[in-house]
Amino acid sequence: MINLIITGHGRFASGLFNAVEQVIGPQPQVVTVDFMPEMSTQQLDEQLKRALDSLPAGSGILFFTDLIGGSPFRSSVLLSQALPDSDVIAGTNLQMLAEMMMERDEIDDVKTFATQALACGKQGILNFRSADQGKPAVEEFSDGI
Repeated sequence: MINLIITGHGRFASGLFNAVEQVIGPQPQVVTVDFMPEMSTQQLDEQLKRALDSLPAGSGILFFTDLIGGSPFRSSVLLSQALPDSDVIAGTNLQMLAEMMMERDEIDDVKTFATQALACGKQGILNFRSADQGKPAVEEFSDGI
């Protein structure tokens, strides 16, 4: 099972993970690191390293971050460069994270997992009116996650 670290500004990481667990239940091998306003980037780096140390070795690691170019993204990229079998995704959304949590037992390659996560995230972004096209939208989305 691929290890996941979710990080972002404010309570993005913990809030997003709490929402995922509400939808699909408890998830192992996931650590959240919130980058709070009072923290320095050095403190963020230290927390990300501790998060890595808390996860089982040899399973690969994928960092889910909020904004491309932000401190959580940059720190994750720098950390991942020293790690074999790791990758970083920016622009994480609930659709992406929930779907990929359910796929972790089936995909053991981090690069394949990251590629699929990006596809899931893009599918979860739409304009309601454009998607509607005259169809009853409630029926289309009634199953949900």
